[in-house]
Amino acid sequence: MSCNVEDAGMGRAVGGSEYTWCRAVPGGTGIAVLAFLLSKPPLPSSLETALHKLQNTHPILSSTLHFNSNSKASSFSFLSSSDRTIPFLKVQSFDLSATSTHLLPHHDPPVSPFQQILEHQLNHSSWNHHHHSEHTNVPVLFASIYALPDKTWAVLLRLHVAACDRTTAASLLRELLPLTIEDKEGGGEGRKKKKETSSSKISLAMEDLVPSEKGIKKGVWARAMDMIAYSLNSFRLTNLNFEDTKGRRCSQVVRLQLNRTEADRVLAGCRKKGIKLCGALTAAGLMAAHGSKKGGKKYGVVTLVDCRSTLHPPLSPHNFGFYHAAILNTHVMKGEEESLWDVAERAYEAFSNSKKSNKHFSDMADINLLMRSAMDNPGLTSSSSLRSSIISLFEDTVVDDGDCEMQREVGLEDFMGCASVHGVGPSIAMFDTIRNGCLDCVCVYPSPLHSRQQMQQFVSTMKGILVRGGQLYA
Repeated sequence: MSCNVEDAGMGRAVGGSEYTWCRAVPGGTGIAVLAFLLSKPPLPSSLETALHKLQNTHPILSSTLHFNSNSKASSFSFLSSSDRTIPFLKVQSFDLSATSTHLLPHHDPPVSPFQQILEHQLNHSSWNHHHHSEHTNVPVLFASIYALPDKTWAVLLRLHVAACDRTTAASLLRELLPLTIEDKEGGGEGRKKKKETSSSKISLAMEDLVPSEKGIKKGVWARAMDMIAYSLNSFRLTNLNFEDTKGRRCSQVVRLQLNRTEADRVLAGCRKKGIKLCGALTAAGLMAAHGSKKGGKKYGVVTLVDCRSTLHPPLSPHNFGFYHAAILNTHVMKGEEESLWDVAERAYEAFSNSKKSNKHFSDMADINLLMRSAMDNPGLTSSSSLRSSIISLFEDTVVDDGDCEMQREVGLEDFMGCASVHGVGPSIAMFDTIRNGCLDCVCVYPSPLHSRQQMQQFVSTMKGILVRGGQLYA
């Protein structure tokens, strides 16, 4: 898992969770994409300059991922040259003719060109290390501009999840827009400030920052028992019906959106019950999956926790990298008699209790090992599907209170951020954002294991459950 850094500059071996993502990405899980839909043509030079500034401020964005197969066990490192004066990133631009090669005119249900380009990027990996030479260094960040029909443009940033968790993605968005505008306006003072705060040092891996009292280290016997429990439980979990287990897999997207009124009511219900939105989303997902089934079905839910504030020393959202840990809970659905808020309270309580007992730290190595075991032995999962749970989501919702004037200045019409899941992962991964008071969930699923029609119906059912539950707080 670790290796000596072979570069004269600053760098480090990847940590345990980062290593798991390095193993997962070639199979199709862990490619993060941030997609911006613009009504004004972006300048590649301005975008490039803004991204270079971010790379100077956040050295992990300017790092390369190094794969070494010479050691007894294959290993990975982040390498970042301490004397690099010109960032390597180059923005690729595609005109409408080039973009059209990635667009299919007929989808049922319809899919916008913007979403099709997002899906194209989700399924384009630059990190298939098995196809590279033994010492290939590959950037963790790529940027592209696509001209779309109807005189719109898509800006896509594609990142390796080992270097970019959800908090990093949200912070990157907040920092990028003003830098893009600053470059158009000349912004010399901004450049000077960024230069003064730049660093060549990549932050430590999460495992190196976990406080000792959080119990990350277990005895051999305790670890073995926990692994057995996780493994046995996984065989008992119920999945969504698989539609095609043989076809070549890719990640596709559907969206669950609530307008301001609907979102306000659901959030009011969460406040009333003393739970976070993730509890309501979990409940809606479980109820949509269970449907009219009768009693006793067990479902797995993975909730991702941002650990930055509880590390030692604590990190801020401006510390870019991967600092999330997973909590896996199982839930038995009893039947149709349960309401959204009954299930939400029960699900959130289970998650909250697990977090209070530090399971996201103590079971971190176990979860990583289970993911790697599933990758190496697909037959251990139902129909070799590599499904780890029915749903994954985040403890905290991203709240986008972006500067509306700034967004209008760059012509920002829409935004989506998510990561691929068609290797090992859930049946549906939810990336939720409150934007302008509305709820926007980008939901990623593995196709053709699940079809677009199937998942569109699934999220429509979830939406109906949320809306009806929210009406209690109208």
